[in-house]
Amino acid sequence: MTAIPLLPELTARAEDIAHTRVPTCSCEVSGTLADRPDGTVVRHADTVAKAHAPDADTGELARRLALAAGLPDVFLPPLGPAPVDLHGRLVTFWPYGSPVDPDDPDAAPWEAVGALLALLHRTPVPESVPAMRGPLKAARAVAGLHAVGDHPAVAPVLGAWATLPAWARAEAPMPRPAALCHGDLHLGQLVRVSGASWRLIDVDDLGAGTPAWDLGRPAAWFACGLLAPQEWGRFLDAYRAAGGPALDAAQDPWAALDVPARALTVQTAARTVTKAVADGRPLDEVDHALVDACRRIAAVSAE
Repeated sequence: MTAIPLLPELTARAEDIAHTRVPTCSCEVSGTLADRPDGTVVRHADTVAKAHAPDADTGELARRLALAAGLPDVFLPPLGPAPVDLHGRLVTFWPYGSPVDPDDPDAAPWEAVGALLALLHRTPVPESVPAMRGPLKAARAVAGLHAVGDHPAVAPVLGAWATLPAWARAEAPMPRPAALCHGDLHLGQLVRVSGASWRLIDVDDLGAGTPAWDLGRPAAWFACGLLAPQEWGRFLDAYRAAGGPALDAAQDPWAALDVPARALTVQTAARTVTKAVADGRPLDEVDHALVDACRRIAAVSAE
């Protein structure tokens, strides 16, 4: 949980910005959208304020904000060019957008996701762009798993992690050529602003890297049986139709997706096991599916 007084002051900052944007603000909708160790997000009317992770780098975050501001057809543009300081945390402000409805999976905008990623990946990479942080986040998730202790799910996840190449474990540079990548793509990273189509949010991991990484989480869901073949096909077809460079239209997509999918399966499994243990609950059906996938990854590699 976030220590007081960050949350109330973040809420007050969001209200101030909202009233600057709309002096006749109705103030009807406000509240905390997320409060995690890596970020706290609050909303006031049509304005959102985010306190980024305590170790966020000012210069890198500013460059990521500039990238998002310069790609309004891909990202929801920020409301300012640079983060501000609030009790030692970097804070940014954004317009509010409606998220994907988690209770209506059939309405998930897979075509929009594929097209947005392709557009992002085709964008020329600026010289000053930071590295995409996807592999680093996977490594941190696995590092957190080491603190879980003697749990039967730990060994399969670590076994799958050991099969990955060094770059996917953030122990070596990513393969080139690099493309602009979101770095943490999932359906929670899409919003729709009134009168506009879908846009990506959350720039914390945005940067230069291996574009297949952005397709890795949907690929992992599909491989684990958590994403239906129809939705998976819609996503891939849209990405290819929009000229996404991570996949060769004439080849098996798994030649590019195998490593990212395995890495993100491990990352997700590490997080779910760590959270289940912290919450003092047994693994649920989805947790077991991810751990079983890790077990298969390790077994195939050993053959």
